[in-house]
Amino acid sequence: MKIAGADYGSKLAGTTVLAYEEDNIVHFLQSEKKKDADQFLLQQIGALQIQTLFLDAPLSLPGVYRNLPNYDNYFYRKVDLELKAMSPMFLGGLTARAMRLKEELEGKGVKVVETYPSVLAKSFQLKDFHYKKQKAHLAACSDFLLSKLRCSYKITPPQNWHQLDALLAFYSAWRWKNNQSDSFGLVEEGQVIV
Repeated sequence: MKIAGADYGSKLAGTTVLAYEEDNIVHFLQSEKKKDADQFLLQQIGALQIQTLFLDAPLSLPGVYRNLPNYDNYFYRKVDLELKAMSPMFLGGLTARAMRLKEELEGKGVKVVETYPSVLAKSFQLKDFHYKKQKAHLAACSDFLLSKLRCSYKITPPQNWHQLDALLAFYSAWRWKNNQSDSFGLVEEGQVIV
């Protein structure tokens, strides 16, 4: 099964990154500024024959919008509260794009899973390595993360924090594939797998 992780950014910002493995090396592909990030992902996932994508974006709305019993929060899903994540409602357009992308990919046979790289970053204490601070700290974070990965992959050095987050999303996919992942939230409303 071919897996990938994606850091999902604004549609035209050039900040969406796909991390995937080929020949035992994790590579990064990044969308271009002023070009459609969703089309970029659809094209690359098809070309690379990705079977499962771990996407760093909300893939569902709070249960109240689907009339699920015992759900009354209009802003947060239970998983958002559990992980102290932003509301999918606050993220609005990004959430809608992610949900549409999931539907398109699943129509092509690609499994799409919601992930949250910040959870792994926190569990690995990447803040001690100045996670998401100056670009000069990318290498230290990447090297530390590589030392924590229990797999034989080499990594193309990330050039920015979006690529590092895509690497964390990829690692969540790898953990899931190898039955080492953790899940948060509830299946009927929305889960995050890391």
